[in-house]
Amino acid sequence: MPGATGPIVPRRRLAEELKRLRLEDGRSLEDVARALLISTSKLSRLENAQGSPQPRDVRDLIREYGVESTMADRMMRWVSAARRQGWWTDYSFTSEGFAAGLDVHVAYESEATVARTYAIPFFPALLQTDEYVRALYRSLEPWRGDEEIDQLAQLRQRRRELLDETEGRPPLQITTVCHETALRQVVGDEGILRRQLETLLEGLDRPNVEMRVLPFSASPPFTSTCMWTYFEFGDALDRDVVHVETHAGYLLLETADSLTQYRRYFDELQRRSLSTRASRDLIRAAVRSR
Repeated sequence: MPGATGPIVPRRRLAEELKRLRLEDGRSLEDVARALLISTSKLSRLENAQGSPQPRDVRDLIREYGVESTMADRMMRWVSAARRQGWWTDYSFTSEGFAAGLDVHVAYESEATVARTYAIPFFPALLQTDEYVRALYRSLEPWRGDEEIDQLAQLRQRRRELLDETEGRPPLQITTVCHETALRQVVGDEGILRRQLETLLEGLDRPNVEMRVLPFSASPPFTSTCMWTYFEFGDALDRDVVHVETHAGYLLLETADSLTQYRRYFDELQRRSLSTRASRDLIRAAVRSR
């Protein structure tokens, strides 16, 4: 998915239903496209949740498949929801480096119910303080100007609000394994790191935030060399997805095999990590050592 300008979940629900209807009808993409006088590529994009669905196209497909009225109304509501502009599009920055694909990541993050995150060598994005975020971008991507860093920091602040309960949406549940490297890696200066650690300890009091530290003494499991997040969604129609973060942006994984593997990888990371209590003790010790 090249970009995300609106809600991803309703777009994916619509895509799944359109594909299911066509397959149950025993027809190929070419057959349906020919009947509706549209291109095969347009129909393929609809079934793969790519781009913004057009109401007329979906209405024509509903009629072609003979969808009953209740389901038809639901599908058209998905179209309307999918066409809404995502709040993250209010922020402007160059989509390069660590920000490449960030819009898609935030789209999934904002609609997920659970985020299982592994972080190295920095703290998980939603648990970073504002000054830590700014210092991190200045260090990792010094070519960015102050205006872009302001935009990225403001976006991060808005993302942190996902951890709060709002009307109509429960708080995002974040379960994270963080490598001990993050507790020692100085970002900006010693003061920024100390305040980050102190704020982190306060954040761990939230009932929807759980963190374990993978210590230096643990044997490193597979997938422990880069940051990634496993997103889970509350609706059965929504497949889980994995986003792997690299220096060149995000890699999206959503095949059944990949999801099974990464869910197992996260369980293994937790097994090798300290308990939540021992993790807090280690963070407190890191604060005292600063």
